[in-house]
Amino acid sequence: MDDKICSYKKDGDLYMEELAYSLHLGCDQNRKNISKRNGKNNLSGTTSYCNNAIQNIRQLSKVDKHNYRKYDNEQELIEIVKGSSSPLEDVKKLYLDEFEEARLEYNSKQSRPSRMIDNYFDNVSNNEKKDLACEIIIELGDKEYWDTKDENYKKKMSEVYKKQVDDLELLVPNFKVASAIIHYDETSPHMHVVGVPIKYKNKNGMEKQVGKSDVFTKESLIRLQDKMRTLCIEEFNQEYNLDSTLKKKQKGRNRDIHIKDMDNYIEMKKQLEKNTENLEVANKKSSELKTNSKDIKDKINNLKTSKINKDNYILSKEDKDSFIDFIKQVDNTNKEYDKIQTLSKTLNNVNDELKDNRKKIKTLTENNEALNLRVKTLNATIEEKDNEISFLKSKINDLRNIIDYWKEKFNKLISFLHSKLHTWYDKDDKYIDVVNEMYEDNVLDDEDIEDLDLSKEKDDYER
Repeated sequence: MDDKICSYKKDGDLYMEELAYSLHLGCDQNRKNISKRNGKNNLSGTTSYCNNAIQNIRQLSKVDKHNYRKYDNEQELIEIVKGSSSPLEDVKKLYLDEFEEARLEYNSKQSRPSRMIDNYFDNVSNNEKKDLACEIIIELGDKEYWDTKDENYKKKMSEVYKKQVDDLELLVPNFKVASAIIHYDETSPHMHVVGVPIKYKNKNGMEKQVGKSDVFTKESLIRLQDKMRTLCIEEFNQEYNLDSTLKKKQKGRNRDIHIKDMDNYIEMKKQLEKNTENLEVANKKSSELKTNSKDIKDKINNLKTSKINKDNYILSKEDKDSFIDFIKQVDNTNKEYDKIQTLSKTLNNVNDELKDNRKKIKTLTENNEALNLRVKTLNATIEEKDNEISFLKSKINDLRNIIDYWKEKFNKLISFLHSKLHTWYDKDDKYIDVVNEMYEDNVLDDEDIEDLDLSKEKDDYER
């Protein structure tokens, strides 16, 4: 991979990207009665609440046209991750796959035809209290970031977003994804995911129903976004071979790494303390130099001229010693100044190192959280599958016992018939007719007839 895309330089320093992440679930605040009343009371007759939820087939049709760009017939800059070219048909199919069995079971228990459900998709679409489906929009990076990237660079997001769909299905198993489409024709690559949230074991109505408010709550959405954003940046860095980090969430839910938790914090702290002491010494000497400089100026101004040559001054031994001491003091101060210059560079280096370490630690922490999250989720799935396997093994054992039971019964029946057909002192020809009828009704097959050896019995009978 080209190293030029791993990071970029800013003001001469290597800079790692910080990307914003967004996971937005369409809401339906306009549906609430209080919102409708507020809208009627406004001069415009409308409400400011958003309403981008999929409440019925009409709204699902709009999503269908928007997501697959059917209004302009330009599909070259979109990519289907899951589903077909029609999110509407994908959702209809999902309804049949997920709810048809529950619908038939519910109808079988109804005594009045008026209570039966002919089509659950239409039933939910006509129900003002339920959402027909849900749309989640996922986006990594903003316009400022993607404006500098070419089309090939953007298209690599396909693999990142495909993994996000897998993560979403893994983290929210009750949300069944019907359609997932990536848009590359807007300011930044983003993905539209359309699916159906399902609640199980309902006591009223169908045992299996649509349940947005049961699957997605305010708390569960916060947890979901935290997990999805952690997984997304890890997948992005892996796909692009980068060390990018996430921007803080606007509401401040990210946890910062405290500086004292860094491995080299103590060493840098000692260096800062040492340089701080040097700075204090330099400040003290600078103050002394200012004071002594004033005294030297006064002495120079008070020097007496020579009587022989007025351009020459008479310098006493005391003044000479003062001047020599002052020169030494200036030299020492210059040395301290050089130390301050070194201190300034050191502080800048420490500051840069701290920033770099913060970003590295943040990246490693996010990657570690992503891996832990993935392992934890997979372990939960494995445990669930293990329980299912144990249950199926138990069922298999029960079925094996039932099969053994009836196998033994059948073998006894064959032995009984064989004895009646082949015992010379207790022959009864009516059993031959019974066997023939059982053969015609597929109770006995050719192998069973061979075991009974009717052909031999028939020859003996004719003789």
